[in-house]
Amino acid sequence: MDVEKWLVQKDEGDFAAIIKKSNEYTGQFGLKLSEEDAALLLTERLNILKKQERVEFGEGILPKLIFAFCDSPFVYQENYTDTLGRLQEIFYLYKNETLDEIPDDELIEFMKKQFDGPCQGSVDYLEETVLEAYARESRSGHHESGDEDEI
Repeated sequence: MDVEKWLVQKDEGDFAAIIKKSNEYTGQFGLKLSEEDAALLLTERLNILKKQERVEFGEGILPKLIFAFCDSPFVYQENYTDTLGRLQEIFYLYKNETLDEIPDDELIEFMKKQFDGPCQGSVDYLEETVLEAYARESRSGHHESGDEDEI
């Protein structure tokens, strides 16, 4: 049995249900993912996991990113899918860059705070500047919970 096909088949049904549930919540912010958007994000997730050499069980990080970022003043329907795709990509990249020392929820909280604050909605700035400094601090052992305001 082809492992990649098994992963996609298993994830597609669960993922569709997760997206439908998230759309009920994010609709209040004017954000919804279509079936095509959801399929694209699922494909991107699998490609990113492969690229970053990560294994993930369960629903993945995307639902947490959806709920964390849906109320951002910088996310709107026209950039919603692209932004989620990029956030998903940099989340996995920086899980590796921080040597998995930072819990998922803490990394997402930091990403959201910086995205809405100094990054002013720029995913590029978040990835290339803010998260790079955050990862450097984490790897050097200077990161402690609560220190994210200093970056």
